[in-house]
Amino acid sequence: MILAHRIALDPTVEQSIALSRACGVARHTWNWALAQWNKKYEAGENVTANSLKLEWNRIKHAQFPWVSESPKDANQQPFANLNTAFQRFFKKKAKRPTWKRKGEHDSFYVSNDKFRVDGATVRLPVIGSVRMREERRFVGKITAATVSRTADRWFLAIQVETDIAHLEPTDKTIGIDLGLKTAVVCSDGQTCDAPKPLKANLKRLHRRSRQHSRKQRKSSNRKKSQRRLARLHARISNIRRDWTHKVTSKLIHENQVICMEDLNVKGMTANRKLARAISDVGWYEFRRQLEYKAEVYGRTVSVISRWLPSTKTCSNCGCKTDTISLSTRVYHCDHCGFEIDRDLNAAINIHTAGLAGINACGPEGSGSVRKSRTKPCRVEAGTRPRGHSRALTN
Repeated sequence: MILAHRIALDPTVEQSIALSRACGVARHTWNWALAQWNKKYEAGENVTANSLKLEWNRIKHAQFPWVSESPKDANQQPFANLNTAFQRFFKKKAKRPTWKRKGEHDSFYVSNDKFRVDGATVRLPVIGSVRMREERRFVGKITAATVSRTADRWFLAIQVETDIAHLEPTDKTIGIDLGLKTAVVCSDGQTCDAPKPLKANLKRLHRRSRQHSRKQRKSSNRKKSQRRLARLHARISNIRRDWTHKVTSKLIHENQVICMEDLNVKGMTANRKLARAISDVGWYEFRRQLEYKAEVYGRTVSVISRWLPSTKTCSNCGCKTDTISLSTRVYHCDHCGFEIDRDLNAAINIHTAGLAGINACGPEGSGSVRKSRTKPCRVEAGTRPRGHSRALTN
């Protein structure tokens, strides 16, 4: 299994300039290749990434001699990346590749035979030895690395081919319901609130954005303002990512099977009234981390259909309510009189449907992600799973 370890770098001023120059070379190469690709494609010529790479290698030293001041991979890997981007575009998995701009997603690639990690130091070609904030934790064969910049900080993402021992199997299973008021509600009654860093820093973000827009273009003050604004954006992202990693790791370590709903996050974020709140919680990233950690540690994630009426179905008797408004936070079953918090009720139904999907399809190997299309199971009144109380939970 290949895992990436992202480590913060502590470069000198000269090394920071060299890293920025390498990012500029990678960006210029990408834009040159994209322009040639579009030009040849419009002319009806057969264009490939390898043909563009050969043409670039013939002219780069004569027309762009400054590329030799940066690592070689900075002006070679963009062709492979562009080819992958176009393949995804042709398969309708992504949008058409666009131009890269300075200061946006600055990064460059380094192959495994051109750098060496020694403790808390990495030696990069042309740039030299750069200090790292920590040592590499993953033990195994290094396959590649990517140097990137977030705000005014530099990071090294090392890809390592390693074997991680699975966790000890456990009999505990759980269903989770993702929400906005309460981010995670578990079928056993546990709840977890998201920090919602964007909401907490929204006024500060608006103020810094307004101050930045009023600075004179290409001035020193505008560059300083840009760094301050980028640091705030990075802080918001780091808080959200830290919370997501901690919660997903806790769920993976404590449960053998985790059942969750297949939410249409892309469709829901099209609603301008919900997009900011959904993005602030990070539903898509939450599921992505659960799935890859389940594969690493030998757990199972059961994803049920998004069309399961988990909120409208009574977790006690299985009867379905016709409608339930978003403002109704307590679920009341007209058939059996059962009352329960609506999010907890949905989590229990997700748990039941997820386990039913696994049992119907037979035993599943460790470290898997299973999509279930099962309907909610109907159970007789008074046969709720143990531990599910009639009392309302917060």
